[in-house]
Amino acid sequence: MVSLEKVEIQGDTSKMAKITYVEHNGTEHVVEVANGLTVMEGARDNNIPGIEADCGGACACSTCHVYVDPAWVEKVPAKDDMEEDMLDFAYEPDTVRSRLTCQIRVTDDLDGLVVKMPEKQI
Repeated sequence: MVSLEKVEIQGDTSKMAKITYVEHNGTEHVVEVANGLTVMEGARDNNIPGIEADCGGACACSTCHVYVDPAWVEKVPAKDDMEEDMLDFAYEPDTVRSRLTCQIRVTDDLDGLVVKMPEKQI
């Protein structure tokens, strides 16, 4: 007997945005992430080192903290109060550039986004 499971794919895989994840040591990882996923899910699904995402994207930790490239700061959606609060627990947060990748949903507008990981996640 053959068992078939239905696998649901999140995000719109017909539309992808290229996201560049830069490790603290400068190593770059350029990956395509489906629209609708978060930048954190893109890192997780592509085994990008430096984004731990301990809470799985529930905005309950700061282990997916990154610094958004200055050219992109004004292009990503604004932080909400919950994200602002969680960033207080991040390693060396920057009031302008720090973001939690679980709170940035990928869209066509983010094609080319560059994020840099901090030295460590806490």
